[in-house]
Amino acid sequence: MSATDFKDYYAILGLNKAASSDEIKKTFRKLARKYHPDMNPGNKEAEARFKEVNEAYEVLSDPEKRKKYDQYGQYWKQAATTGGGWPGGGSSTTVDFGGVDFSQYGSFDEFINALLGRAAGSSAGSGRNGQWNYSSYRTGGPGGFGGFEDFAGYENRTAGSSLDTEVPISLTLAEAFRGTSKRVATGEVSIPAGVKTGSKIRVKGKGQVDPYTKQQGDLYLKVEVLPHPFFQFEGENLVCEVPITPDEAVLGASIEVPAPEGTIAVKFPAGMRSGQSLRLRGKGWPKPKKDERTDLLVKVAIVPPKELTAADRECYEKINASRTFNPRSNLSQMVL
Repeated sequence: MSATDFKDYYAILGLNKAASSDEIKKTFRKLARKYHPDMNPGNKEAEARFKEVNEAYEVLSDPEKRKKYDQYGQYWKQAATTGGGWPGGGSSTTVDFGGVDFSQYGSFDEFINALLGRAAGSSAGSGRNGQWNYSSYRTGGPGGFGGFEDFAGYENRTAGSSLDTEVPISLTLAEAFRGTSKRVATGEVSIPAGVKTGSKIRVKGKGQVDPYTKQQGDLYLKVEVLPHPFFQFEGENLVCEVPITPDEAVLGASIEVPAPEGTIAVKFPAGMRSGQSLRLRGKGWPKPKKDERTDLLVKVAIVPPKELTAADRECYEKINASRTFNPRSNLSQMVL
C-alpha cells in the first residue's frame, strides 16, 4: 500500500485523533443518516461515501483496531503479511510506521515476541502458552483472518481458554429486515432476517485454532443496525412518525403510510392528537425463527402549514371566529 492509498479514517469522519468514542459514534450516526442509500436513491457518490464512513467507523469504534491503526498508520493492515520481515523489505529502520521506532527489532517476529512477552528466539505460535497459529494467520490459511486489524483477537492464551472470536458487523435496516449475505474475513456468511443491534450470529468452526489439539472455536458476528431516517425500534416493534394537517386531524383521513414492504392505506380517525399512535398488527419486524412479525406503531404529528394562501387564511379565520371548543378551559384551575 502506498501513502496515496492510505485512508485517513479520522479525516473521513471529520474528527481528530483525540476524538472520544462517543464523538466518533455521534458523528458516524449523523453521516450515516446523511449518506444513507435510502436518503439518496441512485446517488452513487453518496453510496460510496456511505461505505467509506461505515468502514471508518468499523475500525475507529473498535478500541483494539483503533489502537493498531493509530500505531502503524498506513501499514496497519500489512504488518501481519510480511512473512516475518518488515513491510517493504529490509530492516525496520527503512520503513515509516507513523512515528513509531522499531529499530530495536530485527524482524516482525521479534516485535511480536516482545509484544506478547515471549523469550527471545521463540517463534510466533510456539511455546506452551501460544494458543494461536501465527503462520496460518499471516497467510490467511485455516484459523487465520489474513488481516492485521484482527490481531487483537489472537491473544497469548492459556490452555483451555475459549477459542471463540467476536467480530462487529454493520447492516442497513433493509439488510437486517430481509436477511442478506456478507463477506467477512473467513468467507461468505448468511445473515438471517430479523436480526437487531446486539444480535450475535454464530458461524461454527471459524474462530481461533488451538495448534496442539487442532480444535477450532466459533466466530460470532455482533450486529449493529445502522440508523434509518424513518423507521426506529421501540422494544420489539417498529415505530414511525407520520405528519398530518390540522383538518385531517379534525375530520379524519385515509393516508398512505410507508411500511417495510411498501405503503399501506391507513385510516386516521377524526380527533387524533399529536403523539397518539395507531397500531398496525403484524406489519413490524420479523421474529427470528418464526413466520411472524411484530407490530408497526404509527405516531401522529399534527403539522400546521408554514405558508397560507388567501383562501386558506380566510377559512382558518372563519373557523377561529365561530369555534366554541376551548382546549384550555381547565387551565385556570391549575394555579398554585
